[in-house]
Amino acid sequence: MNKYLKYSLAFIAISIIGIAIYLFAIKSDNHSEMEHQNEVYTCSMHPEIIRDKPGNCPICGMTLVKKITKNNSVEDNSIDNLIKPTDNFIVGNYQTTKAIDTTISSEINLPGIVAYDPNSSVNIAARMNGRIERMYVNYKYQKVNKGQKLFDLYSPELLTEQQNFIYMVINDADNPTIINASKQKLLLYGMTQNQINNLITSKTANPRISIYSPASGIIDGTETMANASTPAMQSASNNTEILNVKEGNYIKKGEVIFKLLNTDKVWGIFNVIQGYNSLIKTSQSIRITTELDKEEFIDAKINFVETQLNATDKTNRIRVYLNNNKFKLPIGLRLQGVVKTNPVNGIWIQKQSMVSIGNKKIVFLKMENGFKASSIKTGIEMDDFIQIIEGISVKDTIAKNAQYLIDSESFIKTE
Repeated sequence: MNKYLKYSLAFIAISIIGIAIYLFAIKSDNHSEMEHQNEVYTCSMHPEIIRDKPGNCPICGMTLVKKITKNNSVEDNSIDNLIKPTDNFIVGNYQTTKAIDTTISSEINLPGIVAYDPNSSVNIAARMNGRIERMYVNYKYQKVNKGQKLFDLYSPELLTEQQNFIYMVINDADNPTIINASKQKLLLYGMTQNQINNLITSKTANPRISIYSPASGIIDGTETMANASTPAMQSASNNTEILNVKEGNYIKKGEVIFKLLNTDKVWGIFNVIQGYNSLIKTSQSIRITTELDKEEFIDAKINFVETQLNATDKTNRIRVYLNNNKFKLPIGLRLQGVVKTNPVNGIWIQKQSMVSIGNKKIVFLKMENGFKASSIKTGIEMDDFIQIIEGISVKDTIAKNAQYLIDSESFIKTE
């Protein structure tokens, strides 16, 4: 009896050891297989490229590297993973609506500002070579009136022409044709009629000439003829900025000494948000109000639509030419423009039917007994409606208020 018991115990012990070895082998194989499945490779320059084995990036050709993932899992940023209630499905009875295929028109509010019109500015250029003896204006954005003295110029070239004129007046008075030709030359040099009359009376040449402003305006500093063709609208934030041209400077014929900005003709510049620029056309009516008086309206036309997009704030600019002789709008004044758009045909939903989660916009599609999140691509907004480019059609039923379906605990994945 003891002999049979001894054999039985030995058999049981051998069986237990065999089972343990088998289970260990299965576990090792599964663990090895899981590690192999969790090994993913990506491109260091293009992280969106994911492969389950080594290779090269199909975009740049770089060698793929092994991606280190948390808990040996690849993060899924799809719409089904961003919104994660039980089974990615929301069971409930909520109010529903449908997209509509219709034509909608609206009003677009455009922020703007009053700016100088560089096309109406006046360049005061040197008509002869010389040296500035005295300056009567010294700062940018200084206001000057027509006929106001700007600077005194010493010019040997002018002295020679004055001496020739005096000689002909004294010695050849019976030849008015030559005298008038010499007089016209002095006028082209910048002398006024009164200065020439004094020259005839005194018979004394003066190499110093005073230059007067031909128009009223605001001094915009100094420019050379080389860069005068690219007039930039300057900001008048620093009204005490000293001019570049100073007393004692030599100037050349044709050099722009001052640029006078006209305050009677200004621009209203408005920013159009990206996506709405296709709705804005030249000659379209615009109603403008100012921050000084929001009850007074200025009715105007859009004169120019800029094609260049401002990369900083993603806007296009439009210009409206304003006759400021009547309005007297200060430069830098903030404006508000309202443009009534032409009707736009498309598929539309109400704003409350959509919710934005980072870089995705979603609606909740009605299923048999609940709602499922679906990503959509949107266009422009008009009043309380959003244009649908793709994602749903007029046949789909969606939740009327998407925000109700995002409760305090559930959806947005942040890790």
